[in-house]
Amino acid sequence: MTTTHTTQARKQQWASGLMLFAAVMLMIAGVIDIFRGIMGIAADDVFITTRGYIFQFDLTGWGWVTLILGAVAVVVSLGLFQTAKWARVSGIVIAGLIILANFLSLPYSPLWSTLMIAFSGVAIWAMCVDQPRETGPDQGAPRAG
Repeated sequence: MTTTHTTQARKQQWASGLMLFAAVMLMIAGVIDIFRGIMGIAADDVFITTRGYIFQFDLTGWGWVTLILGAVAVVVSLGLFQTAKWARVSGIVIAGLIILANFLSLPYSPLWSTLMIAFSGVAIWAMCVDQPRETGPDQGAPRAG
């Protein structure tokens, strides 16, 4: 019985560490996206424009999309630091949108887009692995019903 409890406690500690890791990764991805968005809005000549790419966008418009995604990612990561359930669900969605946005911007900045895809993928993995405990006053009490 003690071994099972100890094993469960270790798994919970590991999962809590992963959630903190996801919050940090989403914060980093959000801050980088904010800076990339500002670069796209401020000067279109920062990014290399490629011809013949199927997903071709106006870089100023794309800068606004990236800036907004980055700002939302930062807000959601702050919620993850407080272990809010809404932040966990929103974080998975926002990280998925960041992956999609960076896939579409691969020709414009391949190194940063690949790095952002990796950051966001690891953040999604960490948010999906964590199993938060119920910490209500009736924990362990039988439910009436």
